[in-house]
Amino acid sequence: MARRAKSQSSISLPWERRSAWFSGLFAQGRWRVMLLIGFLLFVVYSVWSISDRNARTRATRSAIAEVQRAIARFRTDLGRCPHSTVELVHPPRTGVRYLTELPTDGWGKALWIQCPGHWDAEEVDVVSAGPSGSFVDDDNIQ
Repeated sequence: MARRAKSQSSISLPWERRSAWFSGLFAQGRWRVMLLIGFLLFVVYSVWSISDRNARTRATRSAIAEVQRAIARFRTDLGRCPHSTVELVHPPRTGVRYLTELPTDGWGKALWIQCPGHWDAEEVDVVSAGPSGSFVDDDNIQ
């Protein structure tokens, strides 16, 4: 009688199964599918990131315009520039509130004002630190 060759054992250790699963993802034509999925995730994240930044920038520009209008009303009523944005919410003498809350940019950081403006004494500079949150970086929004 001829002995039959023993077939390979179907027993595998846990770490052997994990590597087989991982290599199975990239076997044959599956690597193309994984590459396509990775590329699509990258595109979706990029589009979301750009649209989020644009929305925050629009909110910041809106807040800056609101603060500039409030400062113009403050200067008309009191004849001087406010010392900080706190005076726009809690005015010194009048009961008139020029803003209902302290202004923030699209990233939740406080706005900085300089009155009179650096370049023009009739204007006011309202600046946001931008996405970095630092006035030193070159991403400030005016």
